[in-house]
Amino acid sequence: MSQKALFLDRDGVINHDPGDYTKNLDEFHILDGALETMKEWFDAGYKLVIITNQAGLAKGLYERHDVDRIHQYLMGRCVAMGFRIEECFYCPHHEGTTGRCLCRKPGSLLIEKALHRYGLDASSSLMMGDKPRDVDAAEKAGVRGVLIPVNKGPLRPADLGL
Repeated sequence: MSQKALFLDRDGVINHDPGDYTKNLDEFHILDGALETMKEWFDAGYKLVIITNQAGLAKGLYERHDVDRIHQYLMGRCVAMGFRIEECFYCPHHEGTTGRCLCRKPGSLLIEKALHRYGLDASSSLMMGDKPRDVDAAEKAGVRGVLIPVNKGPLRPADLGL
């Protein structure tokens, strides 16, 4: 049996997206029900992987240690609930500041990296995001993309008939 994954955008899917940038842990607010829904996916046999653009790094709005602290906190909350996120991949670039890159969504490099690193099957995996670029990145990597409303939290497996 091939290993399937749920790829998740971060801001607006797992935590509240204030409309600009989540710059530090004090501004990181997990959406109601997001962790419980992520556990449902984990319990259904999906590996969980975060794929997020963090252009605020290139713009100098926050530092890598801020992003790492947020991800450590999120991963700790998941472990406390009995499941895990395999890894949080993020793109630190912004086209206007650092030029084009392959890892910034809608580029698919981070998804492809996770597929390879964890031996994941693209055809049985999916990516949830709140922006068309999330779906575009997924589809470029051969993963089903699911567009969800911003700040509503991830869909449950049953919502997608899985």
